[in-house]
Amino acid sequence: MHVAIALGSNLGDRRAHLRSARERIATLPGVRALRSAALYETEPVGCPTGTGAFLNTALEAEYDGSPEELLAALLGIERTLGRPERRPRNDSRAIDLDLLHAGDLVVQHGTLTLPHPRLAERRFVLAPLADLSPTLRLPGHARTVTELLAALDDDPASVRRVADNW
Repeated sequence: MHVAIALGSNLGDRRAHLRSARERIATLPGVRALRSAALYETEPVGCPTGTGAFLNTALEAEYDGSPEELLAALLGIERTLGRPERRPRNDSRAIDLDLLHAGDLVVQHGTLTLPHPRLAERRFVLAPLADLSPTLRLPGHARTVTELLAALDDDPASVRRVADNW
């Protein structure tokens, strides 16, 4: 199954946190054909005043397990890389991993909702996802990822590309 994962960090060596997460995701059982989007610097959205800028990107891969198994593995990577299991919403973090979609599956149970419920509202998610799959149509969305990105009414300058290879 084709999956996409969003990665973000705004604490410490942000790029190193993202690299470490990517390396760990690449070694998960069932993950193959991993591809990385460019790296974007993003002004914080919905975060407390004084929150530092994020580095964001996305990964795509083929995955042989269930989305629930992948989500559990991503949460494990977050904990390993220093993210507390419980923290205030939109708090600063060394790593944030979100499963964005898993093929054509539509899931809404427990802690898993696919496609990610706020994906179409977030430039910092759509920009890197458009790098990887510009013509992708997510379940429940009539428009492609590129069209969803173009339809946003926020400031495009709030998300800027900073590195193609990271």
